[in-house]
Amino acid sequence: MTSPVVGNHVHVPDPRRWRALVVIAIAQLMVVLDASIVNIALPDAQRELHISAANRQWVVTAYTLAFGGLLLLGGRIADYAGRKRVFVIGLIGFAGASALGGFAPDQALLFTARALQGAFGAILAPAALSLISVTFVDSKERAKAFGVYGALSGAGAAIGLIAGGLLTQYASWRWCLFVNIPMALIAVALAIPNVRESRIHGTTRYDVPGALLSTMGFISLVYGITEAANPSLGWSSPRAIGFIAAGAVLLVAFVAFESRTSNPLLPMSILLDRVRGGSYLAQFLLASGLFGMFLFMTFYFQGVHGFSPVRAGLCFLPFSLGVVTSAGVSSQLLPRVGPRPLGTLGLLMASGGLLYLSRITFDSSYVSSVLPALILMSLGLGAVFVVVSSTALFNVPFHESGVASAVLNTTQQIGGSLGTAIFNTLAISATAAYAIAHPWSGPTLPPGVSPPDALTHGFSVAFELGSGCMLVAAIVFFTLVNVDRHHLGQHDDVGEPDEDEVLSS
Repeated sequence: MTSPVVGNHVHVPDPRRWRALVVIAIAQLMVVLDASIVNIALPDAQRELHISAANRQWVVTAYTLAFGGLLLLGGRIADYAGRKRVFVIGLIGFAGASALGGFAPDQALLFTARALQGAFGAILAPAALSLISVTFVDSKERAKAFGVYGALSGAGAAIGLIAGGLLTQYASWRWCLFVNIPMALIAVALAIPNVRESRIHGTTRYDVPGALLSTMGFISLVYGITEAANPSLGWSSPRAIGFIAAGAVLLVAFVAFESRTSNPLLPMSILLDRVRGGSYLAQFLLASGLFGMFLFMTFYFQGVHGFSPVRAGLCFLPFSLGVVTSAGVSSQLLPRVGPRPLGTLGLLMASGGLLYLSRITFDSSYVSSVLPALILMSLGLGAVFVVVSSTALFNVPFHESGVASAVLNTTQQIGGSLGTAIFNTLAISATAAYAIAHPWSGPTLPPGVSPPDALTHGFSVAFELGSGCMLVAAIVFFTLVNVDRHHLGQHDDVGEPDEDEVLSS
């Protein structure tokens, strides 16, 4: 293969690049999987640790709050401290936090461990994505690498639900945390000889005020939305409004500060580029509509149909297979047809699949009402994850690839957190209204349990709104991401060191 030429520099492919991709893939799967694997295990953990209904949400949100709130800082740390070094530290820390959570004797330590997992994931995830960008210098090989990354990003949540069901039913809910330890240690052992170090060689000053503003802003905003999802509080509660307003003010202050500081945590050029900005916005909208689907369908399978954890998890298997298959095909098509048609069509398919899923009733058949929707969504999303992973780093300078990767992950996590909280609140309201308008005439239900028809109606409302989010994402992507196949991969200095940047074995 002829080495790619950029400017006056000849890029020599790293001979260990495919082995490095295996390492990155293991780490990415672990991080994405961990965001969903505890969903099915949550009822068992709640019973064993005596977690109240009001507090059980923190098993999930402690992770997403720390992960989403610290991603920008994590990306900048990876740029300056060395992406390989941060990658390995993140893996070791993630394994340690998982062990702490697996042995947790009470809810406080479990919540703390989940937050630590999110914090180490916040430095691990952007390092992993930027390592792909600087390791694969050929555009076609980079597309294949992003295909693997995109497939794992999309299928990881569904794989987590399957794994969570198997581990919970046949071992213990604690193994949903312990399983990360061997994965992380294997990745560390493989990373040391196979991943090449890359870093910015020069100033290592960190934008501490920016880090504090962005982290506290995201945490406050997500916490406020989470509080609003609590039926006993609601959107009008002073607590929810206060945290949401504080989060908005902090994020506005963050943007204002970043536009003036000489060493910004988030250079505004990352966001203001049309292609990258469109990719981030599309990812945000997609995650907003998608993440809640896994949560609602888990309750639909177990709560409405009474499926076991394993059976409920296996119901998501076609989704995982569809994403992996679509991502593999899309990575081959991306250099030929370009990102715009692939991404737009994929988002339209995902929107249509979620709209189809909104037709479910409490006695719907899985084969006729659920399976077609999951397949259609997964085939569309596989293409989207591959495309967005590539366009979000389009024309990013080498020294900013870490923070650009962090922005992509941040939009996914924050979008998913906000979307899940908002749609959960709306689903609860729709369920209550339906139960009043359509009194349940079936078997007597235990106190506090919503009728299955009303519960399913609430899910349907959330799916319709999620479908709308994905439709808007398709419009955004088609309008803003106007790069074609001839320009994709022709990055001006991505993967190319200059006098302020260092690549080493």
